[in-house]
Amino acid sequence: MLKVDIKKELLGANGDMSLDVSFCIKERSFVALFGESGSGKTTLLRILGGLQKASGKIEIDGVVWQDSKRFVSAQKRGIGFVFQDYALFENMSIFENLLFVNNDKKLAEHLLNITNLTALKERSPKTLSGGQKQRVALCRAMMNRPKLLLMDEPLSALDLSMREKLQLEILTMHKEFGMTTIMVSHDIGEIYKMSDYVIVLKHGKIVKKGSVKELFLQTSGSQKFSFEGELLDIFKVDAIYVAVVGVGQQLTQVVISKMEADELKGAKRVRVSTKAFAPVIQKITS
Repeated sequence: MLKVDIKKELLGANGDMSLDVSFCIKERSFVALFGESGSGKTTLLRILGGLQKASGKIEIDGVVWQDSKRFVSAQKRGIGFVFQDYALFENMSIFENLLFVNNDKKLAEHLLNITNLTALKERSPKTLSGGQKQRVALCRAMMNRPKLLLMDEPLSALDLSMREKLQLEILTMHKEFGMTTIMVSHDIGEIYKMSDYVIVLKHGKIVKKGSVKELFLQTSGSQKFSFEGELLDIFKVDAIYVAVVGVGQQLTQVVISKMEADELKGAKRVRVSTKAFAPVIQKITS
């Protein structure tokens, strides 16, 4: 069990902000951190990893990593990190990059096999593609058999095909090594496929937490589907109005009435849902 109750004053995108969070995570869970940019997700990861200090307490499996009297350094927490910046040693081969962390050749070979990198193990990282480099970074993070793996949008720079392959490889390692994993992601589809619990941050505070279905499949009554998105445009075509809503990488068009068009003026976020075959679009007020 990972228990976190910390506070830290930050300078956010919109000025001063207080990161103030408290939560518990079950052992071997796969947790997604979700929220808008500047909400404190990356800082929270760095605090968990011992890379930044904060006030409060962090405890894992009965061992205190930090409180008012103690602060365990990042090197002694036994954590695996995977960030957007691969930070590989280009003067070393892939195999040497892994052994630099832990001289366990059997484990290194096993990890390279899981990620389909065995044939490339003597290559320099600078000769690899972005997806291959991220695979190496993932393997390196696993070389100490961490109890806790922290990932900050590790797949955001990759194309869809490579993202899907790495998602499967990450899940394979998560289950095989029996670790707790916390991943920052803005991709709801990725979160749905990989995580079993989601923590949503806004302005440094937890505004929602629960399973993916509880948080993102917001249906009730006779609704058949419901999703949130960004209202990009409203325009008139003959006698009807059309609202354009962006959801992830997709655009959805919804036919609305003049009254609905007037009500949605100035809205930034909307929820689109349906009852039977009639879609309903509603402004979201924060």
